Amino acid sequence: MLTRDNLSRNVLRAEYAVRGPIVQRAQELEAQGRKIIYCNIGNPQALKQKPLTYIRQVLSLLEYPELLDRPDALKLYPKDLVQRARDILDRHPHGTGAYSQSTGIPFIREAIADFIARRDGISASKDQIILTDGASKGADAVIKALLKGPIDGFMIPIPQYPLYSATLSLYGGQQIGYYLDEQSSWQLNDQILTESIEGARAAGIRPVGIVVINPGNPTGAVLSHENIRMIVRFAKLHHLSIIADEVYQENVYEKNARFYSFAAVMHEMDETGVSLFTLHSVSKGYLGECGHRGGYLEIRNVPSGVLEQFVKLQSINLCANVVGQFTTYLMVSPPQPGDESYPKFVAERDGILASLKRKAEILGEGIDRIDGMTLEMPQGAMYGFVRFELPPEKGVEVSEMTPADRRRYEAKRDSDYCLALLEETGICVVPGSGFGQQPGTFHFRTTFLPPQEEIELLVARLKTFHEKYVRELEEV
Repeated sequence: MLTRDNLSRNVLRAEYAVRGPIVQRAQELEAQGRKIIYCNIGNPQALKQKPLTYIRQVLSLLEYPELLDRPDALKLYPKDLVQRARDILDRHPHGTGAYSQSTGIPFIREAIADFIARRDGISASKDQIILTDGASKGADAVIKALLKGPIDGFMIPIPQYPLYSATLSLYGGQQIGYYLDEQSSWQLNDQILTESIEGARAAGIRPVGIVVINPGNPTGAVLSHENIRMIVRFAKLHHLSIIADEVYQENVYEKNARFYSFAAVMHEMDETGVSLFTLHSVSKGYLGECGHRGGYLEIRNVPSGVLEQFVKLQSINLCANVVGQFTTYLMVSPPQPGDESYPKFVAERDGILASLKRKAEILGEGIDRIDGMTLEMPQGAMYGFVRFELPPEKGVEVSEMTPADRRRYEAKRDSDYCLALLEETGICVVPGSGFGQQPGTFHFRTTFLPPQEEIELLVARLKTFHEKYVRELEEV
């Protein structure tokens, strides 16, 4: 019989805290009738964000095209969306139930290229775009392709979205963490990057790429233009490819912050010597269509022979799911002024983004009023990486521990905290150790996706819980 010991070491090494033991416990409590406020994952529609009407109307016609021959049914749809569905089916008559070309439906890849060109004012080619089942599959392909052996590694931000550390573990690669600067709004700096890569090389690791998440997950930071230029220069100096995870590009709330794509900045720098792999997804932004698993990978500054290998990788998977491809098309080509569906689209889009901005403010302002807690106000994305203080445990000398023992000890402390928070308040968050954090610090990641009244409730319960938890530790 197969046992755990017979499984791949790489599978056993991989960890993914976002859906880890605390979430499993939350589901058990919910099954027992407890009310749970799920703040562990960026899953907007599971947290009561309504889908955009135009997305669902077009998809409904594509999934059941017989409606297009029903005048009574078409009264429910704006005329421009009916025509949009007809045009899509004219260009892809196989509909949603057949495989597409491996890299994706051509006119959708063309629409993505047009979207990039409009957004950045640069040229883009459909032949360098591969449609994927969400951004995760694009990241998976790049990591898989660039890891040549067990000493190869990727630089990943700490804190990071654990997709990257887990995928590196699965493929037997090395994680090279570089700390984001919490004191400088989670930006990067050249000194930290240099120390990180030099330390990796001294340990016998061969760096092949660097992952950058902008806007940040879990930090909510939006990288400055100069920060991106610095990263590009660093990548060129050290012969690294860049994975630019830009799935939150529509989620920018700070009035002085602005999203800059890596493609646009590299074009401005006239930089063609650094390979760039850009990820985007329908799961975030104002769409929140996580379940449709749509996204794309854009590849720049690689020779044709490399591009061919990425096409081959995608061919092994046959193709991305077709409904996700259509959803990606609708993301990059939304209704336009003059369309019957445009006013409702704008109202829904702006309403979602305004609500997220307000909830980010409620979270940030509320947490900063809790003694022993701080939060760098999220500038973008959907998360806050909350820092909290815990008193030292009596009789425990952290300074005498090995680095590995200290990591395990501190990970247990923040996990115990988050589990106690769940049991007592019903709030489900993810321990900071699941994302990585500076030694001696404790964090947890929370979304601000639940309805506003739940965010307000979260802040109030968090204050009561934290004060009680710390007081009890001090009394031991």
